[in-house]
Amino acid sequence: MASNPKTLTFEEVAKHNNKKDCWIIINGKVYDITPFLDEHPGGDEVLLTSTGKDATIDFEDVGHSDSAIEMMEKYFIGKVDTSTLPPKVSHSLPQPTQTHGAGNQSSGFVVKILQFLLPLLILGLAFALQYYGQKKHASTS
Repeated sequence: MASNPKTLTFEEVAKHNNKKDCWIIINGKVYDITPFLDEHPGGDEVLLTSTGKDATIDFEDVGHSDSAIEMMEKYFIGKVDTSTLPPKVSHSLPQPTQTHGAGNQSSGFVVKILQFLLPLLILGLAFALQYYGQKKHASTS
């Protein structure tokens, strides 16, 4: 790694987003992974979809090996100026509002009961059909 790494803006890094020129950001560091695209075990498409954003979560979710993390150092070209990163988009679902009062809680209770009873009803129906089928078969023989 360089002793005095370059500091790049997010906009500069985001321009490098194709197969011939591919840079990604992981943990605040910028990597030019263009020569690695064809070698990546997961294919180049997964790397190309990680351009134009902070790819740290994508990288960590996969669970890369220590050797893969060490290999990244040869592609290091600088650090990203974190003040230029776009705000993180929240992918969580909005919290439900309590506008319906207690009716909301009772419908949740009904759903839980149905989740428990429905499989039992199906199982009971299957046993009843089997029993009826055996009894009918025995009476015709």
